Amino acid sequence: MIPLTVYHFLQVLTQIIYIMFNNKFEIYEVEKMTPWWKKAVVYQIYPKSFQDSNGDGIGDLQGIIARLDYLENLGVDAIWLSPVYQSPGVDNGYDISNYEAIDPQYGTMADMDELIQKAKEHHIRIVMDLVVNHTSDQHQWFVEARKSKDNPYRDYYIWRDPVDGHEPNSLKSAFSGSAWKFDEQTGQYYLHFFAEQQPDLNWKNPELRQKIYDMMNFWLDKGIGGFRMDVIELIGKDPDKMIRENGPMLHPYLQEMNKNTFGDRDVMTVGETWNATPKIAEEYSDPARHELSMVFQFENQALDQQEGKEKWDLKPLDLGELKKVLVKWQTELDFNHAWNSLFWENHDIPRVISRWGNDKKYRVQCAKMFATVLHLMHGTPYIFNGEEIGMTNCPVKNIDEVEDIESVNMYHERLAEGYDKDKLIHAINVKGRDNARRPMQWNDEKNAGFTKSKPWLTVNPNYKEINVKKALADPNSIFYTYQELITLRHENEIVVNGDFKLVHDTGDEVLAYYRILGTEKWLVVANLSGEEQQFTSTDRIKENLLSNYAVRNDLHDITLKPYEAFAVAIK
Repeated sequence: MIPLTVYHFLQVLTQIIYIMFNNKFEIYEVEKMTPWWKKAVVYQIYPKSFQDSNGDGIGDLQGIIARLDYLENLGVDAIWLSPVYQSPGVDNGYDISNYEAIDPQYGTMADMDELIQKAKEHHIRIVMDLVVNHTSDQHQWFVEARKSKDNPYRDYYIWRDPVDGHEPNSLKSAFSGSAWKFDEQTGQYYLHFFAEQQPDLNWKNPELRQKIYDMMNFWLDKGIGGFRMDVIELIGKDPDKMIRENGPMLHPYLQEMNKNTFGDRDVMTVGETWNATPKIAEEYSDPARHELSMVFQFENQALDQQEGKEKWDLKPLDLGELKKVLVKWQTELDFNHAWNSLFWENHDIPRVISRWGNDKKYRVQCAKMFATVLHLMHGTPYIFNGEEIGMTNCPVKNIDEVEDIESVNMYHERLAEGYDKDKLIHAINVKGRDNARRPMQWNDEKNAGFTKSKPWLTVNPNYKEINVKKALADPNSIFYTYQELITLRHENEIVVNGDFKLVHDTGDEVLAYYRILGTEKWLVVANLSGEEQQFTSTDRIKENLLSNYAVRNDLHDITLKPYEAFAVAIK
């Protein structure tokens, strides 16, 4: 490991190179060293659903190892691995009972060590999911904490006395109901912003914070490439003041974490922040503040829900609003002092082509359009497993078909309040987390090649048409568009560090923007809709870079086909 001060010195030193030519020294300014994660494309794996290697119906670490060739072929630089720690599985691994043990359903610590090493051989880093806002109620800390009020671990969690025989206040859980659970043994309530089996940690306790830092260093010493930090904006909570996100101690905690763990290591850190604005994102990711590399921001995720309501309260997407939010995060974030993440999907979010596109008639075209729009923007792109082959949502007819705890809790709570059953199932089909968690579709054989036995979650029936084997055999498939976009990022500095400039004279359905670096200029044009749209430009095409229809030779008064997207270098 290079000490931080020396590392910074080398960064400055590499900016100038002296080259002897014709008995003279000429000074060449060299591109400032760019962190690897700014040039990278990250691939998220939901381990339970990626590849089963032992026939138990559950994806595992050896299954991931077996697919590293595929991921190297795609071209990704890092894997964000959703939790594989020991867990009772109430929230599919986001309820951790032992941070330094692998859940047996995924394999062993030896398998984990092998994955880290084998991934490096494929030029891929492993980014671990860090869940430190809460633990499982089966974690040894909580088992001890609930024994008595004076237990040494009691203060690792957040406990309050009843108020008038009821919950301490009106804080709500993200998984329905109160955020407070009464514990009979000691007569107090504990806080849980998610399932009642996921008690929130008390970050005000310095001993608890040090335990977390020790655990993080345990993983960093194994050679991982960094952390994705689950609901990290909640660790500064002040429940007595009803503060959930962005509490007053959030950034001091992150700065302390940085200093005690990854601050002097060449790793990537990305925080999940559902309530971040560009200004808040800069606080997280400005290198001078010594916090994180970047954050996930979710402003566009609320665009198809009714204002002031929950995600299940649906409304049609306004493409003008989607375009506005995408542009906002390209223009209001100061990329000289911050960094951005780019994503459409993850394990909590449904498939974008089903949600905001057309997963039937124009499935291939709109999948390529969404990819092109995002991957050529300023920031680090993330691909969720299956996105690169155009996997779709998988509708259900009955709540018995639903596995996700969030969806199930919502259904029963709202059903008791008198909501219509069919409307609740419709909301789950549109927004439920199971949509993204269906097993990866590898081929057209039984269970899509994911497992030889009954899968833990039913495979989407469309796997015979949508699968990796078929995608790899088709040179015009979605897969190869993703591969091409990754190559464009790796080979062209303009994608990583070029400025973003919006083309203003378009309708709400058309998003067009320039990427500019020095004398180099690219134009990206996308029809966000399933209807033909008009676009015109006086720019002249120098080179066609990418297109999901036939390449364009002229940009003047053109009719964009449904979900058409292309990128060109211009003169």
